[in-house]
Formats: sequence, C-alpha cells, structure tokens
Amino acid sequence: MLDHHLTLLVLAGTFAICRLDKNSPVPEWAFVGDFYSMTRTFDELSIVCPQVNVPVGMTCDKGWRCLKVEGVLGLSLTGVIASLATTLADASISLFGVSTYDTDYLLVREKDLKRAVLVLSQAGHEVHQKNGVS
Repeated sequence: MLDHHLTLLVLAGTFAICRLDKNSPVPEWAFVGDFYSMTRTFDELSIVCPQVNVPVGMTCDKGWRCLKVEGVLGLSLTGVIASLATTLADASISLFGVSTYDTDYLLVREKDLKRAVLVLSQAGHEVHQKNGVS
C-alpha cells in the first residue's frame, strides 16, 4: 500500500471525456494536444482530450481538469489511485482516472479543482501549478 506522499502537477487546459461507438475509427481531432488518452473496449471507444478539439455534437462530458502524478511509478506500487481517490471521495469530489505505464492522471471537474488541490494538499500531497494555470 502507498506509504508516502505524492507530487502532482495540474496540467494546463480543460479536457473532455468523449464516448464513441465501439467500431468508430479514432478521429484525427483526438490526437491534438500534449495529453490525450484513448481506450477501446467491447462496448465503446472512450477519448480524453482537450475540450477545444471536440466537434459540436459529440457525446462527451466537458469541463475537466487534469492532475498528473509526477515521477515514474513502478507497476508493483499499490494504492496510488486508491489514496488519491479516497481523499477526493471524502470531500465529495468525483474523479476520472487514466493510468499509463509510467504514472497516473486524475481528472476532476473544473468547478472542483481548487477544492481538490486543497484537500490533496491537506492530506500531505504536493500540488503544483505551472505559471498561468488556474
């Protein structure tokens, strides 16, 4: 289980979580930006990307901000998402998680970002924002 505090970085921009038909090709607009994620399952194609890329009429939920867990997390490390998710859940803040080989990303609603930063900081995690990111 996770036994240390994490450093998180708030990424610039606002993101959307989109749902496409399971057989849809991945659209070109999904590849634009520094952070995007695609997951295809038997039921759907989910895309997380900057919301400015999403065409009108897409099935999506807009208004998400992204926090990156800094550093490379070993795949045997347990409890990273659970620790962060529990802290946010205790404050009634919902999240959408994305994991990569190296690290984890948490998306929280834009309206909850300031409170998320506060509760994560109070739990002992460091949260950094680049200049100009709010």
